[in-house]
Amino acid sequence: PVPKMLAPCLLRRTVLTVPLFFVVALLLAEPGRADQEAGTAIPAESRPCVDCHAFEFMQRALQDLKKTAYNLDTR
Repeated sequence: PVPKMLAPCLLRRTVLTVPLFFVVALLLAEPGRADQEAGTAIPAESRPCVDCHAFEFMQRALQDLKKTAYNLDTR
């Protein structure tokens, strides 16, 4: 039997230690997954940034609008 004064202390220590253990385990497990996918990933230097994709999309949309406007004007 655990003394009454010691039980809350042990419970508090368990409540704090168990989540800490899981966080440490997750942090240690991540590098293994990253190494497995490294061969299939496209290097950051060769892929355009999100802003570049958005800019190219807007440029194409504007060109399509200009073509549509021109086609409507010529009709």
